[in-house]
Parts: sequence; C-alpha cells; structure tokens
Amino acid sequence: MQKDANVSNKKIVILGAGESGVGAAILAKEVGYKAIFVSDSGKISDKYRKKLDAHQIEFESGGHTESKILDADEMMKSPGIPEENFLVVKIRANNIPVISEIEFAYRYKGDSKIVGITGSNGKTTTTSLIYRMFELAGLDVALVGNIGFSIAEQVALTPKEYYVAEISSFQLDDIVTFRPDVALLLNITPDHLDRYDHKFENYVEAKFKIAENQIATDYFVYNEDDPVITERLKTFPLKSIPLPFSMNKEIKKGAFIKDDQMTLNSTSENVSMSIYEFALKGKHNQYNTMAAGIASQVMGIRKEKIRDAIKTFNSLEHRMEPVATVRGVEFINDSKATNLNSVWFALESMQQPTILILGGIDKGNDYSLLLDDVKAKVKAIVCLGLDNSKIHAAFDGQVPNEIIDTDNMIDCVNKAFALAESGDAVLLSPACSSFDLFKSYEDRGTQFKDAVKLL
Repeated sequence: MQKDANVSNKKIVILGAGESGVGAAILAKEVGYKAIFVSDSGKISDKYRKKLDAHQIEFESGGHTESKILDADEMMKSPGIPEENFLVVKIRANNIPVISEIEFAYRYKGDSKIVGITGSNGKTTTTSLIYRMFELAGLDVALVGNIGFSIAEQVALTPKEYYVAEISSFQLDDIVTFRPDVALLLNITPDHLDRYDHKFENYVEAKFKIAENQIATDYFVYNEDDPVITERLKTFPLKSIPLPFSMNKEIKKGAFIKDDQMTLNSTSENVSMSIYEFALKGKHNQYNTMAAGIASQVMGIRKEKIRDAIKTFNSLEHRMEPVATVRGVEFINDSKATNLNSVWFALESMQQPTILILGGIDKGNDYSLLLDDVKAKVKAIVCLGLDNSKIHAAFDGQVPNEIIDTDNMIDCVNKAFALAESGDAVLLSPACSSFDLFKSYEDRGTQFKDAVKLL
C-alpha cells in the first residue's frame, strides 16, 4: 500500500477496538499516519490485541485517556458508539472530524468497485448471495462490512477488485465522500430508533445516505414495494440510475416476480427463473434474490452464474436456519430476527403450526403488527427474556395455549418441545436484541441449537 503524504504529520484516534476499529488502525498504519491511538473503554479481545501488537499500534483498554484522544486531528469511531457518548460529545465540541470505517477505507480503495447493501432486514442474506454470485463468476472479491469483516483491513492488507459490503445505518452516519458503485436499499422499517432521537424520519435519512454521493454512472437498486422508500424518493435528489424490484408490478428495467416467475432485466441479458428453483425460501428471500440478481447483472456477471448461485446458495447461520427435526417437530433458528419485520417475514414463510419463541431486550416494538400472523399460524408462545410484559399484553388470549415465561435456553426449548406435536415447528424468532441473557444473537442461536441437540 502506498503511503499518503497528506497524513504523514497527522494523528488519528480510533474509538473502539473491535473488528472495524482494529481494521481502521491497521489501514492508518499502512498509509503512514504520524500517530495512531486506539482507545477502548472495555476489555480488548486477545485476537485484536495480537493484531495491534503485530502492527506496533499504541492502544489502551478499560478506560479512556481524554488528553490523548482530544489531541487527534481526526477521529474514527466504531459504529456501536452513540453520539450521546460523553467522549463523542467532547470530540464534536472540539471540532475534531469524525468518520466511519467505510469512509476511511473508501479513501484508499483505489479503482476497486463497491457494492453496498443496506436495509432494515435481509442485508446479510443479500450481501452473502451477491458475494456467492461474484465468486462463481471468478471475480477478485471480498465480503466485508457489517457482516463481520473489516473493509479497512481488507483494503490495507489484501486489496481486491470488488468489495461486497453489508452496511448498517450506524456505519452510514459518519460518511463524507463514501460512494458505492452499486447501492442497494432493501427495505425500511422502524429499528434502532433509540439512536435516532426516536424519530423514524431520522432513521430513513440515515439509510438513504448510501445513495447521497452517487453519480450518474452508478446504480441505485431499491424495493419498489416499500412505501417508505418510494415516498422518500419523491423528494430525494437521486443522481444515479434507478433499478427497482417488485412483486406488485412489472418493471421495465430492474426485476419483478409475476406468476411465480422472476425476471431480471437491468441489462440486455435478461434472466428468467421460477421461484421454485430458489434455494432460499420465503417471500422475503424472493425480494433479496431480486436485489442480488440486479446488482450482479450490472456488474457484468453472466446469467448462468447468477442462476447457479440462486439455485445452490445455502441459508445463513441464525437466519431461518433449519436445526433438526425431533420426533416430527422441526426446529428453526432465526435468532438474527431482532426486529418485528424480520419476525413477520419468518411467520409469512411458515407452513405448519408454530410454537414461537419471542423475547429479549425490547426496542420499542409494537407487537400488534404481528397479530394477524400469530392468530393464523402460532399455537403457542414461549417467552425468553427478563421482561416479557409487552409480549403478554399483546398476545395473552390470542393463541390457543397460555404464554409461558422462561429465562434460560434449556428451559425454553424443553417447554416449547412439550407444547409441540409431530408436524409442528418451533421457531426461535425473538423480535428483540439478545443482551439481557446472551452475549449476542449468535450466542443465543448457538445455545438454541445446543439445547435442541439435548432433546
């Protein structure tokens, strides 16, 4: 990686020593910042300590040295740190520029192309499916971003011609020049409103930042059936080429599904394919598949490779992941469903009577949005959380069985299994974050799978 003369006399401070923070620190070292300082208020994992030591990067953990931090010329903060954080407030007051990791990586990505995917739901699945299409096409590609791999570290150490990046609203909050060649906006439903002053319009604006720097030769792939997106597009100053996808109408340029047949027509090489050939099942995955197909088409991937990827793509861990069938009862791990819209999509795809596991840290959920599907498909609800009062308020008397409370996974799975009969499904799709009882949604999903194996 070439050194950048513009930063040879600058100090960058990085708040947070997780995947994005350590990746940014490595990139800063590679491009030649005069000084780099990484600060984390908690414990830094051994994996990241070793990386920082290997690259001779100064860091601290278990607290912040304000004098060192406020001496920065530039600040990169990890996406999980909110604006209300006392240090961020001081940094802003000192007029220190704050950027995100994707903004930092974008500066040094060279001629590489970026496909950026955002939305309230389906980001990980769509990002992974696009990556699979690129892989099958033999492209020099990396899977990066919110999916768990630092784009900055990739750019620094093993640069690629293409980056397929899952991007959260938090990562978009601090961009300045970041511009994906292809931007995908899958859907927008209320989520993370605690980070946006509890104003949905602020969250919508954050999502649309993925397209704000695009130019006339870029592509904007979006869900034509999402009323929030289509309403905002009426006034959004879009400069890139719009490519919508829809199940409600035929699209002249983009993608649509009609009579169970998907058509991708964003280029001259049309792709036509039955939805029954899709490896990923469910209406939500039909949307994800259309979006991925458009992105791959405009990047020049041949239709044979697109079709192959759609037919063979395996479902992701913790996202409608089949676990096992025990005495005729199917167990499905959808632990990644941390908001209501994800649960709605999960229930839409269920074909058998369902015991639904809900609960965790509520993010302001209005459970009435699930009521029709719960009445139609759910025979019992097992709560898994420390405070299940809102779930009881919404669904007591709405399902055939009494709602059961649990506070550990073994008990939860055993009680769900006791309520099930052969031909039923037990679905872990919590609608809440996991941090009351678990380290992460991955930990919650893994414990679910381990508990099922004990039955």
